[in-house]
Amino acid sequence: MYLENRQDLLEVNVSNKNDVIEKLGQPHSKSIKEENTWIYIERTKARDKIYTLGRSVLINNNVLVVKFNKYGVLEEKLFYDKKDMKDYKFTKTETQNEVRRGSFLQSFLQSLRQKMRTNAPKK
Repeated sequence: MYLENRQDLLEVNVSNKNDVIEKLGQPHSKSIKEENTWIYIERTKARDKIYTLGRSVLINNNVLVVKFNKYGVLEEKLFYDKKDMKDYKFTKTETQNEVRRGSFLQSFLQSLRQKMRTNAPKK
């Protein structure tokens, strides 16, 4: 809950980049498109009970996105937690690949043969 508690210390239109670094540290990531958008990530996993065979369970998945104006003053902060995550369902169907024919071993041997022919000494 570190990120959740610390983000409450930041005030929109009052805090600046230095205040954010002081309270949260350097950002985990910066936006590619917007230079003044910083992203902080907090993820906590723990081992679950015996009936799940010791698999890891996600406890926290917090993300804080802070945006600054051109003067470095905090303009917007967006906090997302585990409840905001969306479950994506992927289809079970597979696309047939007509390009690749033969097994891995065949393609490996063929590429080896090509390399030997190109690197062979010329007479």
